[in-house]
Amino acid sequence: MKKRLQFPHIGMRIVKSATAIAICYLISFLRGSSGIVFYSHLAALWCIQIYVANSRKNALQRLTGTTIGAIYGLIVLLIMEKIPFTGKALEVFNAVLISAMIVPVLYTTIVIKKKQASYFSCVVFLSIVVNHMTDANPYLFVWNRFLDTVIGIAVGIGVNCISLPRKKQKDILFISGLDDTLLSRDDNLSDYSRVELNRMLDEGANFTLSTMRTPASLMKPMQDIRLKLPVIAMDGAVLYDINENAYLKVYVISHSMSMEVLSLVKKHGLSCFANVVVDDVLMIFYEETGEPVHEALVREMRKSSYRNYVKSESMKQENVVYFMMLYEKKIIEEFYEVLKNKGLTEKLKILKYDSVDYPGYSYIKIYNKNATREHMTEYLKAMLDLKKTVTFGSIEGKYDIVIRSGDSNRVVRELKKRYEVVKWRRTRRD
Repeated sequence: MKKRLQFPHIGMRIVKSATAIAICYLISFLRGSSGIVFYSHLAALWCIQIYVANSRKNALQRLTGTTIGAIYGLIVLLIMEKIPFTGKALEVFNAVLISAMIVPVLYTTIVIKKKQASYFSCVVFLSIVVNHMTDANPYLFVWNRFLDTVIGIAVGIGVNCISLPRKKQKDILFISGLDDTLLSRDDNLSDYSRVELNRMLDEGANFTLSTMRTPASLMKPMQDIRLKLPVIAMDGAVLYDINENAYLKVYVISHSMSMEVLSLVKKHGLSCFANVVVDDVLMIFYEETGEPVHEALVREMRKSSYRNYVKSESMKQENVVYFMMLYEKKIIEEFYEVLKNKGLTEKLKILKYDSVDYPGYSYIKIYNKNATREHMTEYLKAMLDLKKTVTFGSIEGKYDIVIRSGDSNRVVRELKKRYEVVKWRRTRRD
């Protein structure tokens, strides 16, 4: 069956760009077409950016470049008025002067610490002295060139800032799952979700993540997201501050429980990985087993700078966040029954699930009984002094908003509805 061709939606940046062009035309008509609307178009489009902060930054860059270029262009026009040369001599002098004047144009941008405006300074300068030197009134062009750019900048910023009046819900903590929720099946965040999520985060949305992943494994897919709040990781065992690289809260397995787990593991001829947080560094202690799957796991996982694998003859027994085992499914099933018969499934939180990366193999992960996402959510709410939460996840009945597989953009769409409530629209009660 052929895959159906899907076209992306026309985004607001496209709509705003077209609107800005139309407004520039309208202003040009009202001015009697005295300027060149093309330059207004360019400036307006340059200012239509994904983020409003970038729009203002680009506007300042464009305005600075235009001002510098116009001033030096005007200086050259004044000099050329006094030159007695004609014919070929005038052309040569003109070429030498223009080439030499590029130096102060660029140097000015360096002196005022606006090097980003150097390109636009040169473009405006050259458009004046190369294309319009012989105009009947070149000074009028200099003025119009400057005014056209200012008009375009004003239109671009104005259109880019336009939005419906909304009330930001900054008293709500929004928490989203990661896999099959915010991320697509290929472990990526869509462009739409990345842009809109960053915009809301910059505006103060209290948004964070809750995931089974370790901080190391969520860093790559979330590297372009400007998260401000700590994330709930390791299925609720840790609260991790991405910006400070610090573990703010950790549920560890007691020493006695760790000893009992390791004793059972050894008794059945198996091995495990002990995940331990030491001075805000994740250390993973393991023993050499000769199992190809264990070697492959260590080889792949230790590539991250956030993981530190330590080969040890005696397994770490203190401050263990969780134990992890990876064996063939039958072995895992049998050992889970051993843990169950010993009553450890009542004393600890034990997860068992099939491996996606290693077909035919399964995992067991053993945590402190209190290491749950719900407990860590309550801790985070208290830390932030927030009472209300809205959660996004893929399990029916467990989350406020259920995200179906393949609809990763829905998290951000629903977040927009609940965080940016249109003022004249009655807030829907969920």
